[in-house]
Amino acid sequence: MNKIALISGASAGIGYAIAELLANNNFDLIITGRRKERLEILKSKLEKTTNSKVICLCFDIREKQEVFNAIETLPQEFKKIDVLVNNAGLASGLCLIQDGDIDDWETMIDTNIKGLLYLTRAVSPLMIENKKGHIVNIGSIAGKEVYPNGNVYCATKHAVDALSKAMRIDMLPYGIKVSQVAPGLVETEFSIVRFHGDKERADNVYKNLMPLRPDDIADAVLYVVTRPEHVCINDMLITPTAQASSTNVIRNK
Repeated sequence: MNKIALISGASAGIGYAIAELLANNNFDLIITGRRKERLEILKSKLEKTTNSKVICLCFDIREKQEVFNAIETLPQEFKKIDVLVNNAGLASGLCLIQDGDIDDWETMIDTNIKGLLYLTRAVSPLMIENKKGHIVNIGSIAGKEVYPNGNVYCATKHAVDALSKAMRIDMLPYGIKVSQVAPGLVETEFSIVRFHGDKERADNVYKNLMPLRPDDIADAVLYVVTRPEHVCINDMLITPTAQASSTNVIRNK
């Protein structure tokens, strides 16, 4: 019998890669995101190429009631969620604090912190009721250290780091695991979103180096969620070989 995993932000990038890999490793899926067409395409692909059953939930993770309503609509058998991957997240803008765009700040706070909290609040009681579960938060190297102009994004990912530790304590009495996987440079839509669609500027982030790929992070998540019952990977920081910290990156000339 397949386990059930709910993956937020599954329409692209890391979330998409996690969905593909888990579907190929005996997980049924609940995939969520704002882009319904992309979710439906992924669902169709996975149901054709794997034995996974897939449910799409299209909602904006920033909208509290949408999150809770979506989880409530799940069929009873899909409420027995074994794994929650809190993947949805973004960066918006790259500015000094005194020049920051407050709309960018609110987008990051609402998505990276509040959205993660809403979904965890909706799903974790189901895990407690089912007496099993594993919550995986996709953090960032930005949650371990700060870098120039990254102020609010770094703050939101530091919050994810702290929440992961706090959730681990809160879930301990119920035997529910909590893990954080924190990537460094991964080539996805991340920088295009951060720079508001400026592809040239986004491409420069990954220029002359081999960044991580979404599949690399998916592989780490699969490892984390398939450990024996008595093993919990609390925290995993992953960087490309060319990156030693947020600001120490070697580029080929």
